[in-house]
Amino acid sequence: MNLVEKAKNILLNPKQEWEVSKDEKTTFSSLLMGYVVPLSLIGAVAYFIGYGLIGIDLGIVKLKGLDWGAKMAVSHIIGAVIGYVVTTYIVDMLAPSFASEKNLDKSARLVAYSQTASLIAAVFNIIPALSFLAIVGLYGAYVAWLGITPMKNTPEEKKVTYVVAIILTSVVIGFLIGFISGKILGTTPSF
Repeated sequence: MNLVEKAKNILLNPKQEWEVSKDEKTTFSSLLMGYVVPLSLIGAVAYFIGYGLIGIDLGIVKLKGLDWGAKMAVSHIIGAVIGYVVTTYIVDMLAPSFASEKNLDKSARLVAYSQTASLIAAVFNIIPALSFLAIVGLYGAYVAWLGITPMKNTPEEKKVTYVVAIILTSVVIGFLIGFISGKILGTTPSF
């Protein structure tokens, strides 16, 4: 699997790419090490440069410094990896509830490829004032919608609820991981 080609195809031609992906022999662990981690490094570098060298002035506090950039980069990688692992297992565990195929490797493909947009959109953190542009990562919800049937054989009448469950799972896990890693690394504000 060529990382750049796969990411480009899943973003620009997701419907066709899901048809190719359903017959791939990629596994949970090969996707983690060959897709999720490399893509998360893009965001990690952006966070390090953005918060380590450029920074952002929030009025009451300025977030800048190599230590801050390093913490944000590490937090991003931790979030991407743990988010992928936990979400994949939950998506697979939920599959029978939505009359869908229980298959960890296909669940891993669905999760990893659906996260492509948000993993790449993390590059906007290179200029922290533009980090709000990472919202384009929501395109991943559409990618998941297109991928749910080829990956999980989900019947049409169960698609909406399964995709909503996947999105909610991803969001909740993302917030929890961000909060916990932020507390551990000292990047979550204390009030």
